[in-house]
Amino acid sequence: MISVKNLVRSFGDYSAVSDISFDVKLGEVVGFLGPNGAGKSTTMKMLTGFLDPSSGRITVDDLSIIDAPLKIKQKIGYLPEGAPAYGDMTPYQFLLFIAKIRGLKGKDRTARVNDVIEQVQLHEVINKPIDNLSKGFQRRVGLAQAIIHDPQILILDEPTDGLDPNQKHQVRKLIKNLSKDKIVIISTHILEEVAAVCNRVMIISKGKLLFDDTPEALSRKSKYYGAVTLQFSYPADASELGELDGVAAMEEDLENRRVTVFPLPGAQILHSVTAHAHHCRLPVDSLFVEQGRLDQVFRDITQEVNV
Repeated sequence: MISVKNLVRSFGDYSAVSDISFDVKLGEVVGFLGPNGAGKSTTMKMLTGFLDPSSGRITVDDLSIIDAPLKIKQKIGYLPEGAPAYGDMTPYQFLLFIAKIRGLKGKDRTARVNDVIEQVQLHEVINKPIDNLSKGFQRRVGLAQAIIHDPQILILDEPTDGLDPNQKHQVRKLIKNLSKDKIVIISTHILEEVAAVCNRVMIISKGKLLFDDTPEALSRKSKYYGAVTLQFSYPADASELGELDGVAAMEEDLENRRVTVFPLPGAQILHSVTAHAHHCRLPVDSLFVEQGRLDQVFRDITQEVNV
């Protein structure tokens, strides 16, 4: 549904986005990851028609963003950085206003506004001026306006920025529900967001697309994927763990009384590590198989572009 080919955006001599290409289909929830200044927001602004590309091509449903910007914008719900809104309006007034702009009329407009208020849970602030709301509630008002017209495509720039843990959980649940019949693209630098809601990950750094695959594939790039970590209740000699069959290496964190044992490629070492710990009566408080440390993978990938 979305096709991006050789996308470039420059500001003078500075290249914010450098020759990016990708396609996105219905039902995909794409996590657009990258450090600050990576080019995520610039790419989203081009996808929504807010910025024109310096070169390259963006099509949505075979429509060009240059030739048919209004038709494409009708298909898109967009939550930009900062969730801009009219601060002297209440959320209810603002959502009615956005619904009218989006072409909703009469009872349909009122019903849709009320439905979105329920989805995003704005009841307690619905008649307060937006300027008086917390950052978290302002963000939720921004999310509400993005979904008011039930768009085919949702482009959300840092959708959980400023939300408390309960609000984040609720918004992630909402995004999962919405994604059943939509494309959702989420820009974020929060790695747990990707694991929670996305089925595809793209990593961008210094304007270049460095990774495009599933969250599982991203986890597998971690050196810790499949390793076994043991947490001890007090210091203990665990050196023999490094000599077990199938073990490639061992990493000790003496300060935190933690040991991580790494398998050889394709080896399963959980059973032998568990059996050894039991036989030697090691003081194990917890033992678990690592699923990959996304922060380490993220650093490795984004630092490659600087080499």
